[in-house]
Amino acid sequence: MIKRTVFESEHEMFRDSFRKFLTQEAEPFHAQWEKDGQVSRELWKKAGENGYLSPTIPEEYGGVGVDFRCNAIVDEEVARLGLSGIGFALHSDIAVPYIYNYGTEAQKQNYLPGCVNGDIITAIAMTEPGTGSDLQGIKTNAILDESGEHYILNGSKTFITNGQMADLVIVVARTNPEAGAKGISLLLVESDSEGFVKGQNLEKIGMKAQDTSELFFQDVKVPKSNLLGTEGMGFIYLMKELPQERLSVSLSALSSAESILEQTVNYVKERKAFGKSISSFQNTQFKLAEMSATVTMARAFVDKCLELHIDKQLDEITAAKLKLVTTEIQCDVIDQCLQLHGGYGYMWEYPVARAFADARVQKIYAGTNEIMKLIIGRSMV
Repeated sequence: MIKRTVFESEHEMFRDSFRKFLTQEAEPFHAQWEKDGQVSRELWKKAGENGYLSPTIPEEYGGVGVDFRCNAIVDEEVARLGLSGIGFALHSDIAVPYIYNYGTEAQKQNYLPGCVNGDIITAIAMTEPGTGSDLQGIKTNAILDESGEHYILNGSKTFITNGQMADLVIVVARTNPEAGAKGISLLLVESDSEGFVKGQNLEKIGMKAQDTSELFFQDVKVPKSNLLGTEGMGFIYLMKELPQERLSVSLSALSSAESILEQTVNYVKERKAFGKSISSFQNTQFKLAEMSATVTMARAFVDKCLELHIDKQLDEITAAKLKLVTTEIQCDVIDQCLQLHGGYGYMWEYPVARAFADARVQKIYAGTNEIMKLIIGRSMV
């Protein structure tokens, strides 16, 4: 493998520390969390106490003020161990940055310390039952009341990661029904708000320990002071933050693929068929060689994009390309690895089986891969 140069010695120390944390505090319990449909809140608290949540947030708000490489390490290590129920990436890479980048000083002081120490778990509510990737088609609305002091929020959202556990939800809502994309705003909605109801924890084919929920809003009074950024700028904010979200997905995708490939290499060395190791068959060696070459190529692209992002140079088109290729590679590699496991690969107790089920959604969320192709294609013609 090509030596990675994007990380420095202090990052590897952080990686070692976080890896030990996961093996002690998460890995032994994940099977139970899959049955429960969510991880424990205690895990979030311990992660916050150890500095693993939102490490990019500056010290003045309780963080440590490092760059995105520590977030990348968290994403990679969670994926490497197949701990797909842990929603740290959604919290640290996607939701919390909206508060830091667009929030008022009062909002930052009020929410960010809790986001860092694990007291506040966040979610972002974009998708609606009838919209999917079409953010401009959202119908959830928030209209100022007669006093002008509160938005009255009505609507529903679905497929919301961290939905059951979230204490604070960034809700994408239409504040001006007549203004199209310019009528979309972001609101900070606390989970104990009257009229805010969390629906069922959705039963998925994979990521079974990840709480993914429906959210309902019926005449929820949201203080105008909880408007995030400027009214009508929500769609633009969402577009600005998407490259980081897609980088986050890609980091997880490739780390998962690398991990499952490594486990498969070990498996085929031990597994015997027709009196000899499966690894001795030419077909096995060819499949492993193809997958190794593919993930090596993808690793170079991922690390380059991480470097670009640190330098604030990762653009929407490149991020779309990255998300497209890494999630396709993840699903393809894990599928081939499952095949090399034979019937055992279809057994839930084997990591490759769970990785197979978990991986499929990667081509759907953060913008479907069809949307990625549209973004790329439109930039070419």
